[in-house]
Amino acid sequence: MDGKSLNITEDKLNKLKGIIPEAFTENKVDWDKLKATLGEDIEFKNERYVLNWAGKSEAFRVLQTPTTATLTPDKDESVNFETTDNIFIEGENLEVLKVLQKSYFGKIKMIYIDPPYNTGNDHFIYPDKFSESKADYLSRIGDKDETGNMTREGLFRKNSKDSGHYHSNWLSMMYPRLFLARNLLREDGVIFVSIDDNEVHNLRLLMNEVFGEENFVGQITVQSNPRGRQSEKFFATVHDYIIVYARNTESSIIAGAELSEKQLSDFKFEDKQNRKYRLLGLRQRGSASLKEDRPFMYYPIYVNTNTNKISLTKSDKFNICVVPKKSTGQAGRWMWSKEKVLKDIEKIDAKLISTRNEYDIFVRDYLEKEGEERKRKIKTIWIDKLFNTQNGTTEIKIIFDGKKIFDFPKGVKLLKAIIEMIPLENADIFLDFFPGSASTAHAVLELNKEDASTGSAQGYGNRKFIMVQMPELCDEKSEAYKAGYKTIADIGKERIRRVIKKIEKELEGKLDLDGTNGKQDLGFKVFKLQESNFKIWRTDIKTEAELMEQIQQHIEPLAEHANTENVLYELLLKSGVPLTAKIEEKNGYYLVNDNEISLILETVNTDIIKSVIAKNPRKVITLDCLFNKNDQLKTNTALQLKDAGIEFKVV
Repeated sequence: MDGKSLNITEDKLNKLKGIIPEAFTENKVDWDKLKATLGEDIEFKNERYVLNWAGKSEAFRVLQTPTTATLTPDKDESVNFETTDNIFIEGENLEVLKVLQKSYFGKIKMIYIDPPYNTGNDHFIYPDKFSESKADYLSRIGDKDETGNMTREGLFRKNSKDSGHYHSNWLSMMYPRLFLARNLLREDGVIFVSIDDNEVHNLRLLMNEVFGEENFVGQITVQSNPRGRQSEKFFATVHDYIIVYARNTESSIIAGAELSEKQLSDFKFEDKQNRKYRLLGLRQRGSASLKEDRPFMYYPIYVNTNTNKISLTKSDKFNICVVPKKSTGQAGRWMWSKEKVLKDIEKIDAKLISTRNEYDIFVRDYLEKEGEERKRKIKTIWIDKLFNTQNGTTEIKIIFDGKKIFDFPKGVKLLKAIIEMIPLENADIFLDFFPGSASTAHAVLELNKEDASTGSAQGYGNRKFIMVQMPELCDEKSEAYKAGYKTIADIGKERIRRVIKKIEKELEGKLDLDGTNGKQDLGFKVFKLQESNFKIWRTDIKTEAELMEQIQQHIEPLAEHANTENVLYELLLKSGVPLTAKIEEKNGYYLVNDNEISLILETVNTDIIKSVIAKNPRKVITLDCLFNKNDQLKTNTALQLKDAGIEFKVV
């Protein structure tokens, strides 16, 4: 406490910063950015410290325009659909991220993405015509071939370095996706983004804007190609980067790594409780280590030579005086204040240094602290050969019977190392919306299996994954296409299926001595991005005839392609219910998550209403058209549900 009353302005600004960090520049409110974030006066001006690019306003518009799309299940392409909590979504990732906002806002523990690096040869979605309307943009990203797959010609554009908007195009593609991704992270959530030298500088600035500079966690350099890229003009690059940001660094935790054998050997002492420890010098080393740096932390400590214990008070038993002194003879300082020494005096030992024939003071550093095993902080340079890019290529060739199905997939060992930095809790969700061949899903499944054998979890790990992959067409000349995989999404789904079969085979015949066998989630639900099952009210009507035509069309609200199951999932998504909700089909209605929501989607009558009320759900959703203009039935239903304390919504 500083003795001052609450600074109301500062308190409000801190709250605003927690909600809209992108509206702050150098810890000050950027009013133009705040207006743009809130959808007003979206126009950015120059001549201030801000990341700006051609098309930023359009990127904001794309971000802020809500989607009417939905996700529909595909049980035939899924594995163990009814029991799994893993998800694979096929669709354009910006629209999918918008669809997921209600159901997964603040629920994702970790996000990993490996987006296009913008090398000059990448094809990706971006609003390359900055004057184009949202309708034109949606029309362009909606281009599909005769079988419904997204076409490269309509959806993807090559971002050549010759383009005057080379960096701008990439930033316009990344900004809305990162913004929506931040919304999905839990308060303790963390995002990892792989990148190379082409855009690492812009990515840092972009993520500072989206996540807040104070939530930067680290930048890892990974030696991905030890031989170096000899095709490059000046240097043979051997590395890539992983940029790490937290939703809130005050809440997030990055788990450390296991100590090496050499590090463990340093803990060679044991106390009376058999707790291992090492001795660390109490004198401050390095910077700010002189007496004048912290005068109050320069004081004498007295040693009992019979017990090697210490005191801050001189006496007959404690009669050897030790002061902090550097090897140069200069007066130094202790790491701890007098108060800290008195509080933890049992952890402090004196030791005779024979080479100097004088005592020095040490503090006990225990191997286990507060009952937890000691970890070491992860270093920011990774040079282990396990992380080489070639490993990812080898892994996928093994999975696909020696065929090179996918170019430059991320290695599973690299992704496992990243995922293991996130402390494991219960059913944490890991999201990747640039998954390619689904290496991230592969890593999650393997880690969950390994948890049972290493004892790092209660049985199998309970991590869950969500993959979001565009059904981008494979080149007809590629080995993948020749092997029968028409899209990148097809490759990802098949990889997960094969990994599941491999794990199932490894578990065959395993004795369940510890009660863990058979409990791993070996499955995934497939969903596909689709237009809404409901007819969308047009807002561009100009004539009375067009208005009357639209009114007639909306007498029946469901689109021609709609079916009951798809309508069910759309209503759940738009009600904020996750895709993994427990759904029970009853006699005439659905019950979701026991009694959270009940949906009546085919017929409404008094018997069904009585059955639903008996289950006492918190909310009931039904379709207005099911009442067949029977206002009395609709009114009675509303009154009955109100009397029962049940929320009623008619769509």
